[in-house]
Amino acid sequence: MAEDFELDLEELRHLQSIAKRPRIVSLISSEIRNLEKLSKAAVSTSTLQTPAPLPTPASATSTPALNYVTLGSFSWDQDNEKVKIYVSLEGVEQEKMDTLFKPTSIDVKFHDVQGKNYRCAIPKLNKEIVPEKCKVVIKPTRVIITLFKASKGNWLDLKFKEDKLKPDLDKERDPMAGIMDLMKNMYEEGDDEMKQTIAKAWSDARSGKTADPLKGYH
Repeated sequence: MAEDFELDLEELRHLQSIAKRPRIVSLISSEIRNLEKLSKAAVSTSTLQTPAPLPTPASATSTPALNYVTLGSFSWDQDNEKVKIYVSLEGVEQEKMDTLFKPTSIDVKFHDVQGKNYRCAIPKLNKEIVPEKCKVVIKPTRVIITLFKASKGNWLDLKFKEDKLKPDLDKERDPMAGIMDLMKNMYEEGDDEMKQTIAKAWSDARSGKTADPLKGYH
C-alpha cells in the first residue's frame, strides 16, 4: 500500500512541475498533501502490524492402552430363540459401555466402573447369533446381555467346544485302526483274564496266525 502512494505522489509531483494554470497547480498540490498524509499513515500501520505466529500443530499423543478386568464368572440361561448372560456388576453406565457383537463372538466393555474397566468377551460361541438383534440391559447390580440365536434350538453350552466323541474320518476309512482302538480300550478297562485274551489275540494278529485280532476273544 505505501509503495502505491509513493508512485502516485511521484506522478502528481511530475504533473505539478509542468502545470501552468494556478487552479490546476492548487488542485494538484492539495491532492499531494492528502496522499502524503495517507502515505505516512500506511507506513505507520505497517510498522505496528507484525505477522501473527503460525500455530504449531499439537504433537500427536498416543492414547495409552486401557487395562481391563476380565469377567470370567457369570451365569446364563436360554430359550428356543435367545440366550441371556447375567453379569454381576454394580455401577455400570450406559454411555460408558462398548459392545461388539459378531455372528460367533461377543465383546462387551464397561469403562470407569468404580475406577476400573471390565470386559466380558466370548471369542467363540457355541453357535451363531444375529448381531443386530443382540442387546445389553443395565440393572442396578447386574448387566443382562441378550443374544438372539441365528437358528432356533438348544445350546449344550455357551462356548464352543470341540466334540471329543467325534469319530476320526481317517479311522473310519481304515477298519483295522478302529478295531485296534477298541482292543486298547477293552484291554485298559478289562480284568486280568480279558487282558490275557486281548494280549494273545494281539500277538496272534501281529504274527499272522489270524487275520482277525479279536478271533481269540469271540
